[in-house]
Amino acid sequence: MCGGRLKVAEKTHVEHSPKEKMVLKTKDATNRHAAAPNSVTPTQETVLASSLSSVHNDDDDDDDDDDDDQAAVPLPPMVKDDFVPDDPRDSLHPYDGEAETIDTAGVLVEERLPEESVELGQDLTSSKFTQEADSAVDTEIQAEPLAEPEPQKETPKKTEAEEPTEKQAEEKLKEKAKKKPKLFNKFDKTIKAEIDAAEKLRKKGKLDEALKAFEALVQKHPQSPRSRYGKAQAEDYLAEKQRSNDLLQKAINTYREAAELPDVTSDLLRAALKRRRIRGSLATLEKLVEIFPEDIDLKNELGVAHLLLGDNKGARKVFDEVLVLEPSNGFAKVHFGFILKSENKIPESIPYLKEGLESGEPGTDDGRFYFHLGDALQRIGDDSAYHWYELGHKRGHFASVWQRSLYNVAGLKAQPWWTPKETGYTNLVKTLERNWKTIRDEALAVIDQNTGSFVPEEENLREKGEWGQNTLWQQGKKADAACQGVPKTCALLERYSEATGCKRGQIKFSVMQPGTHVWPHTGPTNCRLRMHLGLVIPKQGCRIRCTDITREWEEGKVLIFDDSFEHEVWQDADSYRLIFIVDVWHPELTAHQRQTLSPI
Repeated sequence: MCGGRLKVAEKTHVEHSPKEKMVLKTKDATNRHAAAPNSVTPTQETVLASSLSSVHNDDDDDDDDDDDDQAAVPLPPMVKDDFVPDDPRDSLHPYDGEAETIDTAGVLVEERLPEESVELGQDLTSSKFTQEADSAVDTEIQAEPLAEPEPQKETPKKTEAEEPTEKQAEEKLKEKAKKKPKLFNKFDKTIKAEIDAAEKLRKKGKLDEALKAFEALVQKHPQSPRSRYGKAQAEDYLAEKQRSNDLLQKAINTYREAAELPDVTSDLLRAALKRRRIRGSLATLEKLVEIFPEDIDLKNELGVAHLLLGDNKGARKVFDEVLVLEPSNGFAKVHFGFILKSENKIPESIPYLKEGLESGEPGTDDGRFYFHLGDALQRIGDDSAYHWYELGHKRGHFASVWQRSLYNVAGLKAQPWWTPKETGYTNLVKTLERNWKTIRDEALAVIDQNTGSFVPEEENLREKGEWGQNTLWQQGKKADAACQGVPKTCALLERYSEATGCKRGQIKFSVMQPGTHVWPHTGPTNCRLRMHLGLVIPKQGCRIRCTDITREWEEGKVLIFDDSFEHEVWQDADSYRLIFIVDVWHPELTAHQRQTLSPI
């Protein structure tokens, strides 16, 4: 099967596939749909936690995708501009410095909220990456000496006047990244143990007990914003469970009460008001639908409201009702198809997505629907996927048929494969290649001693097989616990901010077992390049295709490609393959863009 697929990929005689020069400029038209009347606004995208991929022009983005690859990233619903009451001028993120979550597991999730006590984020995101505590890592290497990189002549020295300015800016950014949202005021910190105990009940799904615990706290400490916010959350989740409008209204009122208390922290104030607005919109729509049951537009808006809250089940029920009343409704079809695809019901999703797009109804012409229809068709071996990619490109949703990333900076050089010299990161490449055995030995030691460090790939990118990863940096943040197992490797990387500071990438080990096939997919952004260092490579059977060019890894050698272009992997060897993945900033990004682009 894999051999047949590869043959098709290498021919690439698909009608609309580009075959001429692969050096392209990302067109400004790529992001035109982001401003379309029926597009999801930045604020709405935030509510969708970015798991809803959209073509996104990041030229002026000061805030913010595992992430990462987006073959199974759920498709965002279209909503009317006046539906979500958040001000579209708001920052893309509700909290400064808070990393955006891109869920690639095929599940709609809400925005990632503050992490203090974890209570605001744990239930609202399906991100699989654990944010490690910031701690010092001993980078002193006592064993095998590491090869130093050669000086790079073409790199000009910074003047003394420039150095302090850049260092200060970098330090400020690091401090900002480390800063956690403040959810507890001074008084709440004195009763934190009681609040955490009540919160633990909510997280365990014991909602009735959690509500009673928070009600007792509010009665005992009426001026505690965190206790009242916890009560609102418990009412909110219980309302969802019981489908109770009365409880939902209570939750909305309690969110307001929490926001109006004196000494409420700014982060808690923001979270309470945002949640109140969203839940208030849902309650209002449910009431309107109850009054006007035949109004299809209201029902569609209600379905979108459920999606915005991560309630796929509720959304599916609403869109199903719409299609019973009006079977040809294109808006309901694309959203119903999207929900089916997020549930991994690939064949079933295709006719709904296709017919919805063909309807041409307002709210259907969105790059994310083209993306998911094409992805679904590819997974059943249907080459008509490229027709839809081409159509999406012509409508300005994709940079090209091959390059379908959705969070882009316009004008960056675009080509599938790069040489070290083209990237300007030759020192990094030399360091990786000279020390590849050190990196390999540390990785093998971690595999042997603690196989749990290699977490199975959970982005729904595999057709079959086993694929594990061990992440050292994610979104520019170091995973200290992981680095403790491979200190030499992490010490090497610390020298290269183009990699460790790449907020739109990762640094990780990747081990793939025989018999694994990774679906054709694209990464989320054109702002990074991806380096693969071969560590343990079987003699035959392991290959990677990016666009219509297929290559193989070599031990001790670095391959560099732009993963915003379609790529696919086969592991048909008789033993495992181990590589080291290092993402770096696209070399044409300015220092300002690297500092201000939001994480993915």
